[in-house]
Formats: sequence, structure tokens, C-alpha cells
Amino acid sequence: MKKLESTLPNMLGVLTVIALISASALGFTYNQTKPILVEQARQKQIQAVQDVLPGDFDNEPTEEAVTVDGYENVEIYPARQGGSLIGSAVRSVTREGYGGTITVMVGFDPDGTITGTTVLSHTETPGLGAKLTEESFRSQFDGMTVGDGLMVEKDGGEVDAITAATISSRAFCAAVNNAWRAVQAVGGNS
Repeated sequence: MKKLESTLPNMLGVLTVIALISASALGFTYNQTKPILVEQARQKQIQAVQDVLPGDFDNEPTEEAVTVDGYENVEIYPARQGGSLIGSAVRSVTREGYGGTITVMVGFDPDGTITGTTVLSHTETPGLGAKLTEESFRSQFDGMTVGDGLMVEKDGGEVDAITAATISSRAFCAAVNNAWRAVQAVGGNS
């Protein structure tokens, strides 16, 4: 095999062929994995709804998702037993985190009591703000009612903030407050 002469057109040609092969491989991989990733995200959403809702329900809350005008990136998933609302799971997003966006799932019973919380995604600092995913932080919300809004103790509220991560704790409270306001906006009954 004869070696190609090292000229600009030859180098551009070889680089173009390599780029086309690489782009095709990436496109093929993306198309093959996209349905898998979509299904994994759907299963994660279903599991989060189950984790935060009270008791047993006989409907599929994720299939009855409700969006609320004026509440960007908020979805309400009503849980029913025998046709009666037993609670709502709410996906809420805040951009107030120290590292950026935090997405949470919050469960409420029909009276507005928090039945559970979980973090779906975040960009908080590992080892500090990322502690908002830990049960020791999230469990303090169980049984609370939002009322006029949850706040960290430093701001006069009841929520025990994560040490050295008050901004992340405030953002979590903001996401929970936003979730409750969205539930109220649809009349509490989704």
C-alpha cells in the first residue's frame, strides 16, 4: 500500500472521512439508546411518585399528569383510590440551588400534609448541597404542612438546613413551596 503524500488536501480528506465515520457512529448509538433512556426516565418518575404518595392507589398517577398555567416545569400526579383523591405527587423545579437547578418530587395528602419528598436531579456541590438527597434531610419534611411557606431555621422557619449548604436547603424549600402553590392553583383536587 502506498503512503499518502502529506499535503493539505490529503489531510483534509482523511480528517473529513474520520469525522463522518465518528458522527455516523455517534448518531447510530444515540438512536439505539434513546428509547432505553426515555423508558428509564419514565420508570424513575413512576418510582418517585410511588415513593412520595401515601397508601395504596388504584390509578396510574403518571398517566393522569396535570400541568398548571403559570407554573413552569411543574406536573401534578393525582393518586386515587376508588375514584377518591388520596394524595398528589408533584414534580417541581427550582433554579435557586447553589449549583443551579434542583428537581424534586413532593407528595401531599388531600389536607396538604407532606407525605414524602425525593430529589429527581440536582447540580449541587458533592459532599455539601448534594446532602439534600439524603434521607436525614428529606425526612424532616414528612408530616409538615406548607402553610405560608417552608423556610430554613436561619430565616425563621422550621427546616433544619444542611450545614454549609443553606442555599441548597432554601432551594429545596422553594421547590416544595412551589409544588404546594401549584396544587392550590388547581383547587387541591387534580
